[in-house]
Amino acid sequence: MKTKLKPLAYLLAAAFAVAAAGISAYSQAADDKKPEAPKAALTVTVTKPSAASLPIKLAANGNVAAWQEASVSSESNGLRLTEVRVNVGDVVKAGEVLAVFSADTVNADLAQAQAAVHEAEANAADAAANAARARTLQNSGALSAQQISQYNTAEQTANARIASAKAALASQQLRLKYTRVVAPDSGVISARTATVGAVSGAGTELFRMIRQGRLEWRAEVVAADLRNLKPGVSAVVKAANGSEVPGKVRMIAPTVDPQTRSALVYVDLPQSAASQDAPFKAGMFASGQFQLGASDAMTVPQQAIVVRDGFSFVFSLNADKHVSQIKVQPGRRLGDRIEVLGGLKTDTQIVVRGAGFLNDGDLVNVVAN
Repeated sequence: MKTKLKPLAYLLAAAFAVAAAGISAYSQAADDKKPEAPKAALTVTVTKPSAASLPIKLAANGNVAAWQEASVSSESNGLRLTEVRVNVGDVVKAGEVLAVFSADTVNADLAQAQAAVHEAEANAADAAANAARARTLQNSGALSAQQISQYNTAEQTANARIASAKAALASQQLRLKYTRVVAPDSGVISARTATVGAVSGAGTELFRMIRQGRLEWRAEVVAADLRNLKPGVSAVVKAANGSEVPGKVRMIAPTVDPQTRSALVYVDLPQSAASQDAPFKAGMFASGQFQLGASDAMTVPQQAIVVRDGFSFVFSLNADKHVSQIKVQPGRRLGDRIEVLGGLKTDTQIVVRGAGFLNDGDLVNVVAN
């Protein structure tokens, strides 16, 4: 009986050993399948929003024009133009001769007028002498009262003829003066129609000039923004080549265009803006900004702003090292920082470097800046 039980005991022991080995192997496999710790999506740097004083600016567009444009015309009639001394772009001073007309005819008329004055003065002297003699004989009865009155009248007539002759002489002298066309003010010649040899009539325009070389920027500003502007406000005007010139508001138009609902704001530009090598020319289009002061703002680095689907976002760092996407409204820009108008608190830690590669809920590894 004992002999029969030994093989059975061996079999049971072997089965138990196999089962124990299987349980041990299963336990080891289960240990190998435990979940691993999550890995960070990206290594980033963080910072907090900071306060800054940002300038308040108002952007506008407009045309550059002459402050005032003078028309220089001929005051002589029927005279031939013999000399033109200036051309477009020349800088002239007030009183400088720009063109000269032929004065031959005027000189002849002037000589005739001078002779008429001398003749009138001689006749007046004779009439004065006759009247004086007649007045000495007034009480003697040698001359009648009528004759004495005639001598006095002749004297007065002769004096009137002197005045008339002198007036004709002054007219001819004025004609001689008009043979020289002079600049009415200092400035820059902007147009020229004068041609040597041409016979011009009175009132014919010969030149146009920018008075005092002054240009202005005529900015178009919508009616809602006019309340922020007043004379004396500073502006920066940008030319087509990118250069910027400072200016100052001179006046604001008293009316608003009913079609565009905008008004012209006249900004004086420095006189150097009208020089030959200046970036501005009359008739050019220019953009600019009015400087309206400064205000406090909360700013973040430009790198922290992520634009997706037309909206701006920042990523805030949570306590568990995960990030949350926050929609913000950007405002003014100062260097590499952007104003945040809303959606963000001052003590929020936001991702700077690496923000553009993150998604909402990502785990990050933070390193020092």
